[in-house]
Amino acid sequence: MTVSAATALITCEPARSAAEIADHHAIRHQVFVVEQEIFAGSDVDAHDDVAGTVRLLGRYDGVPAGSVRLFRVDGGHWQGDRLAVLPPYRVLGVGAPLVRCAVSLAGAHGGSTMTAHIQVPNVAFFARLGWRRDGEAEVYAGRPHQPMVIDLPSVADGTRIAQELRAGIRSR
Repeated sequence: MTVSAATALITCEPARSAAEIADHHAIRHQVFVVEQEIFAGSDVDAHDDVAGTVRLLGRYDGVPAGSVRLFRVDGGHWQGDRLAVLPPYRVLGVGAPLVRCAVSLAGAHGGSTMTAHIQVPNVAFFARLGWRRDGEAEVYAGRPHQPMVIDLPSVADGTRIAQELRAGIRSR
């Protein structure tokens, strides 16, 4: 697959249709089952069946390129996980809008904080996006992960940012 970086439009929004949800899961499967071999067979778990779980789909010029999942843990606390970007799109700026979209949507839903367990090689990427370490690294699915946390934007700011990301931003 050849991917052009010439001012492509990157969009991020919740997967709603059956086809969008299938794209979301296909990206996760490709990254976590096939490429990284973190899960055998499937990365789907009980959180995928919970009402209120948000499945985000990131597109690069309309092509599904990345996904992330988020869900409310309790009160104002949200969890983000399963950030997956297909290899050709990792250097094209798809990951940051997906993370920003997850954070903004959790804020738009009245959340105050979001946590995530980040694979250790990705900690610096999340730190650049405003996340901070939250405790010691731990092993999850056989790999070291760093718990991280971020304060969420207000409902108004989260809604505005999510709308901007749905409309799209130009790649670098």
